[in-house]
Amino acid sequence: MPATIIIGTQWGDEGKGKVTDWLANDMDMIVRYQGGHNAGHTVIAEGHELKLHLLPSGILRPHITSVIASGLVIDPKALIAELDQIKEIGISDPNLIISSNAHLIMPYHRLLDQAAEFKLGKSKIGTTGLGIGPCYTDKASRVGLRVQDLLDMKIFREKLEVALDFKNQVLTKIYGMEPVEIDAVMDEYSVYADRLKGMIGDTSRVINEALDAGKNVLLEGAQGTMLDIDHGTYPFVTSSSPIAGGACIGTGISPIRVKRIIGIVKAYTTRVGSGPFPTEQENDTGEAMRSVGGEFGTTTGRPRRCGWLDGVILKYAVRLNGLTEIALTKLDVLSPFETIKIAVGYKHDGVVYEHMPNHQTVFHKCTPIYEEMEGWQADISGVTSFEKLPKQARAYVERIQEIAGVPIAMISVGPNRTQTMLR
Repeated sequence: MPATIIIGTQWGDEGKGKVTDWLANDMDMIVRYQGGHNAGHTVIAEGHELKLHLLPSGILRPHITSVIASGLVIDPKALIAELDQIKEIGISDPNLIISSNAHLIMPYHRLLDQAAEFKLGKSKIGTTGLGIGPCYTDKASRVGLRVQDLLDMKIFREKLEVALDFKNQVLTKIYGMEPVEIDAVMDEYSVYADRLKGMIGDTSRVINEALDAGKNVLLEGAQGTMLDIDHGTYPFVTSSSPIAGGACIGTGISPIRVKRIIGIVKAYTTRVGSGPFPTEQENDTGEAMRSVGGEFGTTTGRPRRCGWLDGVILKYAVRLNGLTEIALTKLDVLSPFETIKIAVGYKHDGVVYEHMPNHQTVFHKCTPIYEEMEGWQADISGVTSFEKLPKQARAYVERIQEIAGVPIAMISVGPNRTQTMLR
């Protein structure tokens, strides 16, 4: 059975958690393949609202094997906090496997992340300060500690000594901070090791064996296409690859094992942190989207920047990821608007761009070319089929599908599982 990938097509926060949760009934395994706890999924089910950051969305369903794959960077304190959270609602023995090859976020990663952002001042990237970037830096520099090191605390200490010899010099001599004490870290991470060691395994083998056995496997990432380290709005990006290709790298499966790639498209656009955002509405329109849509970060609570749907970015995401279908989320948030806009191109210096510009300066300074459509100004949160949507809402969905060139197979009109319709 081929694998399915769920991809965010914008700057993250598109509603991947809800779509994953919706699809979970048909899945045997759900795999998180990249990122860290700097992004989150909000899942509402059985009367519970859970904000998940590392745990795959399928963790709520006992029949599903949940996997945290090799492409992640894991703060064990944050992961254990999530495990305690689901324990409170009755999930005390989750069916979870954590990759031994995933990297560990260490206390000095958080300190370095926060200090670097502070030093950048107005040029700051807008990170969450949770140590994600510095951990990926150590991974690329081949000096990181991995989950498997928790299985041998003697090796863990040896690697930690090497890391702290350099990190403490940076912290004290460059940033004027206190050094990290090795014994305190050892005491803290020994507790984490005891809690997590029974969940650590070879996740690449587990995933491939599930596919060999004809199991349904869903791969979910964090963030979105425009935050990809290679193809996003660099340097205002994350430190990993949320796109479809990153799913294969992060999980350790071949691309030929993937057949279905679902792109999650929010009916408007949001982003958190710094960076260009052509369709941003820094006005009453953007404030209305934020208020109605509850657009505040799952991890940080920061207000999200809001704007109209960007068709140029959508086409870019379709191309990069090879989307086979789209799940459209938060259509209900646009209900109050008399007129709705879609960006179908950009203009800069007299030049019109119908596709993503390959120069960041152009993208920073471009002016969107909008199409205007009639709004529906009706509550659609209880609508259960596409045919029962107002004609203006149906026209909006069909225009998005036309721009993307990919069928819209699912539409969400609210946060609950029941507020979802298939086409």
